[in-house]
Amino acid sequence: MRIISRTQAVSTKPAPWRTCLGCRQIKAKREMIRLVRTRGGGIEIDTAGKKEGRGAYICPDPDCWEKALNNKQLEHTLRSSLSKDKREQLIKSGKDLLKELTGAKSQ
Repeated sequence: MRIISRTQAVSTKPAPWRTCLGCRQIKAKREMIRLVRTRGGGIEIDTAGKKEGRGAYICPDPDCWEKALNNKQLEHTLRSSLSKDKREQLIKSGKDLLKELTGAKSQ
């Protein structure tokens, strides 16, 4: 806790950290993309990080995305199974999202 004056104190909380499923590096939560298992058992991309359900995090890097989805690490972490169609849909959605993110950063 940092003391500004005798009557006012401001606490500084550390940023939350998460581990990437692809590269296994620990990074700030806000730098990563969250995937969530919904109550219905489906797996969705959670860009806001607010959806209810069990979550897993992946770096905004195409290699990490590919590795996490193809090596069944995502299924293990979310305690769910992915059909081949759903896996391909997540890979495509992830690539589109990464293009959006890299396009927004370069502007």
